[in-house]
Amino acid sequence: MEVSDYDWRLYKSLLPKWQERYMAKLNKEYIALLNENNNPSTNFWKLEKRIHHDIKSPGVAIDVRRSDLFVDILSLMNAGVINREDLADFSRDVTDWIDRFL
Repeated sequence: MEVSDYDWRLYKSLLPKWQERYMAKLNKEYIALLNENNNPSTNFWKLEKRIHHDIKSPGVAIDVRRSDLFVDILSLMNAGVINREDLADFSRDVTDWIDRFL
């Protein structure tokens, strides 16, 4: 399916905001992990493992290609980075396509 110029520009402008919001959430979770009542080394290694896992999330790093917009939006939704409300300003073509897969 073809991505309109409007949707492409909107996606490129919103993606960094979505990622920042997601990483702020991760940072809070990391702080909670570091404050757990364990040995400091235990918390450190738990954090290292968690970051290694989280760095693969589209909420942290994603290849941005116009042809992947639909799949990327689904990936962001599946990873909990965005929700359906975050797509309110997209065209009906995008939201209808996404709704078919939800």
